[in-house]
Amino acid sequence: MDQLTDLKAILHSHRANLYYLEHCRVMQKDGRVLYLTEANKQNLYYNIPIANTTVLLLGTGTSITQAAMRMLAQAGVLVGFCGGGGTPLLMATEVEWLTPQSEYRPTQYLQGWLSFWFDDEKRFQAGKHIQEARVTYLERVWGKDRDLQNEGISLDAGQLKTSLTRYTDRLTAAEKPADLLLAEAQLTKSLYKFIVQSVSFGDFKREREGTDKANAFLNHGNYLAYGLAATTLWVLGIPHGFAVMHGKTRRGALVFDIADLIKDAIILPWAFICAKEGATEQEFRQQCLQAFTDHKSLEFMFEQVKQLALRGEPEEEIVQ
Repeated sequence: MDQLTDLKAILHSHRANLYYLEHCRVMQKDGRVLYLTEANKQNLYYNIPIANTTVLLLGTGTSITQAAMRMLAQAGVLVGFCGGGGTPLLMATEVEWLTPQSEYRPTQYLQGWLSFWFDDEKRFQAGKHIQEARVTYLERVWGKDRDLQNEGISLDAGQLKTSLTRYTDRLTAAEKPADLLLAEAQLTKSLYKFIVQSVSFGDFKREREGTDKANAFLNHGNYLAYGLAATTLWVLGIPHGFAVMHGKTRRGALVFDIADLIKDAIILPWAFICAKEGATEQEFRQQCLQAFTDHKSLEFMFEQVKQLALRGEPEEEIVQ
């Protein structure tokens, strides 16, 4: 029990690390979780600081031991199996998440979520809240990130102001989930156009199975955001199927809803900037993870989901 407490000393909303590993073996050794690689006929071990980690993605050529999974579960780390490069090789293939389990998980947030979810109007209002928070976060990040501003991405741009104002008006006028989805699609299209022009990227067409760097980075970055969203929902005990916007028929749809909070603000601009600069996949991933930390993406997700679940009720004392 002492070991379990120590491993969860850092709140999930404040943890800094997400890992993507490939061509290695993850194992437990001397009370630590390590991954083993082979180079020049040498076995090289690297430590994974699991107490400060939210998500571990295992890509091509990986294996993991039962002892390592036990320690990762004790630390509350989500483990996902995925295709090469952090995204599925076929876009129809989902990342499969292994979530740590405990019969003592708090139920306050699940009960709060279900208290409104079966009411169509309240569920619609929750979806609208997420989309409003999405714009708020984008304005916060783009308004203070000097690196993005140096690339020409500024809130002062007339084109961007027009797009955000039009989107806000459409949210206000929306009467059903389909209206939200249409407004979201229109905003996304305008943001793509704005970013492409701002960073002087050139021609671009969004293709989820595209092999060019921009499309590959967008896919990769979106899965990083999905990892943060899945972590948020697991910690708060809310199943992924109780979506408020992306459809009740998709098992993981709530993950997509919550990931929307940060995707436009961080993944979208850096995918094009890194693609333009010819960055490697690892360099792009590191840039996204640093941006998540700098702009407290995970903490923002927790704040928004808690607001929706609690709906003004006091928060119980729990360990995240």
